[in-house]
Amino acid sequence: MSGHVTSRRRPRVLVLRALGLGDLLAGVPALRGVRRAFPGHEIVLAAPASLYDAARATGAVDTLLPTRASGRAVPSLRHWTGDPPEVAVDLHGNGPESRDALAELRPGRLLAFAAPGERGEPPPEWRADEHERDRWCRFLRAYGIPADPADLRLAPPLRPSAAAGAVVVHPGADSAARRWPADRYAEVVAGLVAAGVRTVLTGGPGEDGLLAGIADSAGLDRCDVRCGGLPFEEFSALIARAAVFVSGDTGPAHLAVALGTSSVTLFGPVPPRLWGPPPDERHVVLWHPGPPGDPHATVPDPLLSRIRAAEVHAAVGRLLDHRAGQGGTPRHGASGGGASGGDTSRGDTSRGGASGGGTSRTRTAPGAAEVLGRVR
Repeated sequence: MSGHVTSRRRPRVLVLRALGLGDLLAGVPALRGVRRAFPGHEIVLAAPASLYDAARATGAVDTLLPTRASGRAVPSLRHWTGDPPEVAVDLHGNGPESRDALAELRPGRLLAFAAPGERGEPPPEWRADEHERDRWCRFLRAYGIPADPADLRLAPPLRPSAAAGAVVVHPGADSAARRWPADRYAEVVAGLVAAGVRTVLTGGPGEDGLLAGIADSAGLDRCDVRCGGLPFEEFSALIARAAVFVSGDTGPAHLAVALGTSSVTLFGPVPPRLWGPPPDERHVVLWHPGPPGDPHATVPDPLLSRIRAAEVHAAVGRLLDHRAGQGGTPRHGASGGGASGGDTSRGDTSRGGASGGGTSRTRTAPGAAEVLGRVR
């Protein structure tokens, strides 16, 4: 995959999804639908340069058109060179800003929630209560492009991991609203360390202080702290070969799901029915239902803050026990039973059809988190 638009020999499809890692990975099924629909075209993804390696790992993108914008704003695409794209696909949002950024390049065909059809028919309907993967696959199907929401897996990198079999804990998040309190992460890590479970902390740029504080409080050896934001391939190898990955609703949580690594994801303020993993016994979601919060708030969301360290520790324990039963590395002492007051179930009927499970029956004990993806 090239890092800038160079080809003039093939017609080009430009896809705009200039967001974060989690957004890119949630868009993989749609990107692969575009790839299959236009096998002879060069697929160009307009996205931040930092996502180059992740975009390459999808196998659906030929070229990255680097973009710059603040937050989730729509970037300018005026640095596009050469002939207009034959097809432009707006996977960025449903507003006129992203549509207009693509329309400015005068593509032969424009697919967007905010654009009418080729014969003037209404565009696809935007549904606010739809899971992100399902939304963009349905969007493409409305234009005659098949896409499967379950087509989200990435091949694990060939690179080995220096901490294979460890529990990897990623406490950071871009938004404070999705950042579970550090003292609770420290409690979880301390419990794992005390039980003899190797635990590794990871963080992004600017999160070194967060990791150091958790490691010191939990008694975690600094050699098991990965500061500064690892390169994508190294980070992917660490997650792919982890026993369990623990984090909030972040891009790395999506990466764990894409790599097939067992995961425990703490949700709030956005519910898992909109951004969670597909129903799968390897993926446990902790979520206390309640009114939706502000994903851009400067403090942890109240729903996220309801999750107790004991619930997380118990969920990790169940996954480790399940892995040991499947022939994985056994753990030494962390108990997976009874610490969480939550009931367990498989799936979530409100996912809008995400593939991966049978009929779902989510139950919630009084005052407990919903735990989706029961380990049996």
